Amino acid sequence: MADPNRPVTGYPAANPQGNGYSANPPPSGTAYPYTAAPPPSGAYYGGYQNNAYYPNNYQSDQESVRRATCLRRIFAFVIGLVVIFGTITFIVWLVLRPQLPEFRVDSFSISNFTLGNNSLVSFTSEVRLTARNPNKKMTLMYDHIEAVIFYKSSSISVTTVPPFYQATKNETSLAANFAAAGSFVEKSVLDGINGERGKNGNVNFNFRMLSRVRFEAKAWTTRRRYLKVFCGDLIVGIPTNGSVGALTGGPRQCRVGI
Repeated sequence: MADPNRPVTGYPAANPQGNGYSANPPPSGTAYPYTAAPPPSGAYYGGYQNNAYYPNNYQSDQESVRRATCLRRIFAFVIGLVVIFGTITFIVWLVLRPQLPEFRVDSFSISNFTLGNNSLVSFTSEVRLTARNPNKKMTLMYDHIEAVIFYKSSSISVTTVPPFYQATKNETSLAANFAAAGSFVEKSVLDGINGERGKNGNVNFNFRMLSRVRFEAKAWTTRRRYLKVFCGDLIVGIPTNGSVGALTGGPRQCRVGI
């Protein structure tokens, strides 16, 4: 009689099913010796929560692209406007060729000039100028005109000039009338004028005029700009007897800028 504890030797018995599998499945709980651990969260999908190919991140990327495209279009639009405006301005400048006006001091008279030891100056004066518009296609309109007489860099009298209009290729005469009655000046001004006047009776003054000006053509008008006119080294002979002093050396051309 065969021993049931004796190990089996030889080949296994043939499977009557003929398909290589056991006819009966193994009992529940005996198919694998260990229980398999559950797969980590997102292991099979590469962490879809943070994956760029899934809807949330895809929508964020689409919004970023749209914003970048919008900014590029705005930037291109602004550049286009600047280029167009610059081109139009350049063409207008080529056609009109605007030029600054020219100014010249024709006469500078001073009367009743007194300068006391208490640094008070009194006099009346008239500065006559010629303004020339060299433009062929543009007219000029001047307003808010202020004129100042200086000794070196110190103002000794201020006045205003009425507004005026200049046609193309036009010359206009204008006058600035000053009156100083006991105006205070610095001691350095007092000493300087007395020193120059004591040498040869002449005093070197400067004249400045500040005005708003507008250039106008038939279909084109500029905004108002401030025009600066400076006329230096105006040597005026001032007699000691109180008579009228006048500009020496003839008319003086002025510097003009905007």
